[in-house]
Amino acid sequence: MAIFDIKKLLQSVVAHGASDLHLVSRSEPQIRLDGALKPVNLPKLTGEDIEEMCYSMITEKQKQHFEEYGELDFALELPKIGRFRANYYRTLGDMAAAFRIIPIEVPSLDDLGAPPVFKHLIKREKGLILVTGPTGSGKSTTLAALLNEINETEQKHIITVEDPVEFIHQNKKSVFSHRGVGEDTRSFATALKYALRQDPDIILIGEMRDKETIEAALTAAETGHLVFGTLHTSSAPGTINRIIDVFTGDEQPQIRAMISTSLVAVISQALLPKIGGGRVAAHEIMVTNHAIANLIREDKVHQIYSQMQLGQGDTGMQTQTQALLKYVKEGKVARDIALQFSNKPEELSKALGSLY
Repeated sequence: MAIFDIKKLLQSVVAHGASDLHLVSRSEPQIRLDGALKPVNLPKLTGEDIEEMCYSMITEKQKQHFEEYGELDFALELPKIGRFRANYYRTLGDMAAAFRIIPIEVPSLDDLGAPPVFKHLIKREKGLILVTGPTGSGKSTTLAALLNEINETEQKHIITVEDPVEFIHQNKKSVFSHRGVGEDTRSFATALKYALRQDPDIILIGEMRDKETIEAALTAAETGHLVFGTLHTSSAPGTINRIIDVFTGDEQPQIRAMISTSLVAVISQALLPKIGGGRVAAHEIMVTNHAIANLIREDKVHQIYSQMQLGQGDTGMQTQTQALLKYVKEGKVARDIALQFSNKPEELSKALGSLY
């Protein structure tokens, strides 16, 4: 018998307000609280303990997939407890697992304290909006809040393509078609190819992993759809370069032209521990204007950052340095934490120096 019930363990993780649960052999269970891992006061686990607990949560088909590939990604809903994104894997021959908590209640932009410009961006009829950042930086939560705002205010058909499906939206004014890769569709690229025949207004792509998916996303954005996507990049210029670099040299001029006309905005975010507990998101926001579109087309992406510093009047643009500086000034984030998370620590250090 397993030494404890996995459902009770997940229930206590939700009750603690943690974001993740880790089960790794030769260690007690660990939870991530405000970004830091903390051990749970329970005995150390063996591979057999983990296997017994984790196999109780999946189907025979999922078990076969895991035994064949050594990896399994899926979403899990436990009534009255919560929804989870789970990943099973092997470490030194033993089974291990990571569970990410997905709130059942979809947050609003106001709940997140999101910048006002977010509500303007989602009014666009077409184009590509990218939310980027490292794993665990709250990209899925920001995207869910953006779609929730549309759901509250507009009558749209929204198709989400995710691996696995995370937030489940209840239809309010809009209608959602949630599609899980591996369950409802073969791949992101396949789902996007057919999405255009499903009369969508808005498409969410959980991850823009490969050339085919990126190309399909740009095409959808150009043909009158509002497309949301994510990438694991930490700045707006870095995001644009990442997309362009997926393509070969002779394809790049055409892709730059497509990005320059279809990219609406890049929101790059990091989640920082707050003074006194909890976490806060720092956003770098680039909104494509005429000058930025020209820089993308002319292969001068390295000049975008200075345009972001200049063009802030009505656009709502901000650099990450400005977001971090504001949090330090307001006493929300410690100076050393802001520097630790900064993309440009020298620039931030200089700006912070002028405060003291």
